[in-house]
Amino acid sequence: MGAGKTKRMPRAVREQQMLDAAVQTFARRGYTAASMDEIAELAGVSKPLVYLYLNSKEDLFTAVVRREARALAEAVRAGARPAGEPADRQLWNGLRAFFTHTAQHPDGWAVLHLQARTHGERFAAEVAAAREEIVAFVTQLIAAAARDAHRDPDLPEREVAGLAEALVGAAESLADWAGATPGVTARQAAATLMNFAWAGLDDLMRGRPWIPPEDDAGEGAAVRAG
Repeated sequence: MGAGKTKRMPRAVREQQMLDAAVQTFARRGYTAASMDEIAELAGVSKPLVYLYLNSKEDLFTAVVRREARALAEAVRAGARPAGEPADRQLWNGLRAFFTHTAQHPDGWAVLHLQARTHGERFAAEVAAAREEIVAFVTQLIAAAARDAHRDPDLPEREVAGLAEALVGAAESLADWAGATPGVTARQAAATLMNFAWAGLDDLMRGRPWIPPEDDAGEGAAVRAG
């Protein structure tokens, strides 16, 4: 090979460079304001090459959302292993992995949690599918805890699903808070959520749920207060 020739970069590597540049640009500029010129310049390639590889701005954003969603789901699942651990330990490990990943990839989290949900049904559906995977995983952990940890084996399926949705929603909000609050570590964020959620889950699975007051009593109190 002549001294003047350079080794050609594999397509997969160059494409990941483009996606890296796109994540940063979309997160910091927003989908609408982000330009393909800016993404190409940041990736160190020509704009026609970006179009050649990824067709359009919409397809590029879809590829970014899919990659970041897959990476987050994989991080949570990998963090929660090994499967033989008690359910609370698996949940703790999964939450720590979630907060570690969102802290280490703030641009990817911004794309998923802010940009993709507000710029069209196609993008929102991609995020929803990835979120459903995480919710299903958390549902399994809660159900396993109820079944295996000397707790209530008959916890209603709908209640388990609702608890998982609430827990994932809390984790998403807490990730935003942790990212905007200097000094909050992934371990601290995960501990905050475990302290908030697990004590209540523990009581529930022991058959000691919190019981709402009777509706008529609450309405009477409201009338008297008024």
